[in-house]
Amino acid sequence: MQPADSQLTLLARRVIEPLGYELVGVEYFQKGGGATLRIYIDHEHGITLDDCTAVSHQFSGVLDVEDPISDQYDLEVSSPGLDRPLVFAEHFERFAGSRVRLRLAEKVEGRRKLDGLLLGLEPPGVVKLQAEGRDWEIPLTSLESARLIPDFRASRDSNPR
Repeated sequence: MQPADSQLTLLARRVIEPLGYELVGVEYFQKGGGATLRIYIDHEHGITLDDCTAVSHQFSGVLDVEDPISDQYDLEVSSPGLDRPLVFAEHFERFAGSRVRLRLAEKVEGRRKLDGLLLGLEPPGVVKLQAEGRDWEIPLTSLESARLIPDFRASRDSNPR
């Protein structure tokens, strides 16, 4: 994911938030012979195909004018899915109390992956996590990725048939 202050993220935020959507994250990657710019959006009522189409259309126009990527690429606009990525500091505060999977850029105490209960974020940018029977403090800068772990049991229990 692109950092919060990257040119692509700032440009996407400038376009997406006035449309009433939350910018969840921005990915730019090259694979094989092509490149992809993927934008994750969310809304309190969920995301539909029409939402993705509207954001894609609006953002494409801005990308054509601003031209932040000189190479050829495909633009994809998507919902974050049930295993929503946590990218910005505010995500770690908002989803405190949720189960998460952290992938670390380098090993911490012999671990690169941690699954546990997100306790929140403390200044200056330290993720608090309860995992493996103890509390962990992981700097945001040490994270390669972070995602929610979907709780299918809670969804099933709240929608009995």
